[in-house]
Amino acid sequence: MRIKACRKAHFNAAHRLYRKDWSEERNIQVFGKCSNSHYHGHNYELIVAVIGDVDPETGYLIDLKILKQYIKEEVENPFDHKNLNEEVEEFKTLNPTAENIAFVIWNRLRKRIEVKYEIEVTLYETPRNYVIYTGT
Repeated sequence: MRIKACRKAHFNAAHRLYRKDWSEERNIQVFGKCSNSHYHGHNYELIVAVIGDVDPETGYLIDLKILKQYIKEEVENPFDHKNLNEEVEEFKTLNPTAENIAFVIWNRLRKRIEVKYEIEVTLYETPRNYVIYTGT
């Protein structure tokens, strides 16, 4: 039986959308108020889905306590109440858009979750704006 098991998480973080190689004017033109040099924050909602076959012996796809631990170690601890641009290594060179944040989260979790499973990361930046990354 193939199934998708999900875990929901939350973190708060600040960021600034900008490119160092662009002028301040161009950054404001493209990213608007999200390029505020004093940063801005979001209350991110995260859903991590693991997709695969249920183990007939345990009845689990994945032990959700383990998934919870991976999310805490790879996402909540390093991202929560942080300035993503300055305190998270990946975003020192990568613009922390919702798309790139989802990509980074997926890659961090991919290292921890067995390759026999597919992973899907859904990241809500606001209640109306969200992205989904599946690794493709």
